[in-house]
Amino acid sequence: MPTTRRSATIPAPPERVWQTVGDPHHLPRWWPRVSRVEAVDPGGFTQVLQTDKGKSVRADFRVLESTAPTIRRWAQEVEGTPFERILAAAETEVRLEAHDGGTRVTLTLRQKLLGLARLGGFLVRGATRKQLDEALRALGALHGP
Repeated sequence: MPTTRRSATIPAPPERVWQTVGDPHHLPRWWPRVSRVEAVDPGGFTQVLQTDKGKSVRADFRVLESTAPTIRRWAQEVEGTPFERILAAAETEVRLEAHDGGTRVTLTLRQKLLGLARLGGFLVRGATRKQLDEALRALGALHGP
């Protein structure tokens, strides 16, 4: 699966950063376009995303791995959703490592595109890099000095 990965060091211990990234309720504070999170349970959650035109779109996710305070992975459930026209699969990983008195946060997004979306893969990768960079900036702002 095509993979986009971005990293940054945040001046807070992994346990503190984990309080944010390990709890889906905090996604609206740091993950781009998420306006709220619903139906949170240990196995999954629903993100309510805000489009550029102000519309709300729901996206369901299942948790694949969650080991405090080091890794959190979730996959989008695309079958039967508007996303299935362009995505075969999408998986997000947040990895935390102690680094220089802070936390090295690595965000990885793996996406398998379908149909015409595959032809614009380089555009999707650029947009994905931007999304991950925005998420890292927001985490840094939440946990900065």
